[in-house]
Amino acid sequence: MISDSIARAMPANLTTEPMPANPREDQVSKGYAAVFATVVIWSLPSLFQFYLSRWYDPWSQNFYRYAVACVAIAPFMFYRIRRGGPKIDLRAFAICLPACLPNVVHQVTQVVALFYIGPGVYAIFARTSVIFTALLALLFFPEERYVIRQWQFQAGTVLGLIGAFGVIWFQHDAQKHHIALAGLAIAFTATFCWALYGVLVKRPSAELGSIQSFGIISLITSMLLLPLTIAFGAIDAPLHAGAQVNFILIVSAVLCITLAHVLYYVAIHQIGVALSQTLQLVCPIGALLLSAWIFHERLVPIQLVFAVVLLFGAFLAMRVKPIETAESAENF
Repeated sequence: MISDSIARAMPANLTTEPMPANPREDQVSKGYAAVFATVVIWSLPSLFQFYLSRWYDPWSQNFYRYAVACVAIAPFMFYRIRRGGPKIDLRAFAICLPACLPNVVHQVTQVVALFYIGPGVYAIFARTSVIFTALLALLFFPEERYVIRQWQFQAGTVLGLIGAFGVIWFQHDAQKHHIALAGLAIAFTATFCWALYGVLVKRPSAELGSIQSFGIISLITSMLLLPLTIAFGAIDAPLHAGAQVNFILIVSAVLCITLAHVLYYVAIHQIGVALSQTLQLVCPIGALLLSAWIFHERLVPIQLVFAVVLLFGAFLAMRVKPIETAESAENF
């Protein structure tokens, strides 16, 4: 009885009931967890693609990888539909289609670029997409300007770009020549299309969710790549590649496309396009180490210095605070 009286007399702020969780903090934590998972996974794609290019041309490699990714995500899509998730209809296909077009170009050109540039160096150069992403996000999404205006984001992006271009500039072939302009142009096209894809995928990921949106995008991307593979590639490549190579292709598709894209969509939805892309500046470090170990790719000391500059830029970008208020899909 006495304890009840004391409890009633206590101020509300002194009660022992747990404070309600901040939904925005939970969203930000989920976004950071998702983006760091993609950083780890996306240290690997250029290595897989470089390995597979011995048996698969750029068209067939991407068609089969996306076809496998589409099959892998399908059970989760149907499960979400049965649990009351977004339906797959013509409108869903319509909002996903714009992101698929630059995605097809990116997937093909990044494999072609590996004929000119080693996987580790390409992984660094690909991080230049952050500048295009920042500009495109600034153009399409006013709510992202809060992130872009912060000095840490600006300084981190600039340092990241300096590091990426420094690594690519001091890359030479066996005859001590700079990388061919055609290779640079193809790599540049791949990075720009990746940035455009990252911006255009924000709306479908917000409206449909990460699983449904990627399921549709992987299906459309596979459908677009099929006629290109028939016309320019080798549709029968799996028959000549062998079981081990095909198994590696399947692993790369499920890990680097299905799982990574779903996590990336979660990150974009929770912490924004610009910040999600900039944190990818960390990916090349893992790619460089693995490429040196597996393919014996080596960087000269000056390239390592620029790689450190890139990593420091990523550190600054990681200190950016995302938007405090979540935007609804109608604002995208």
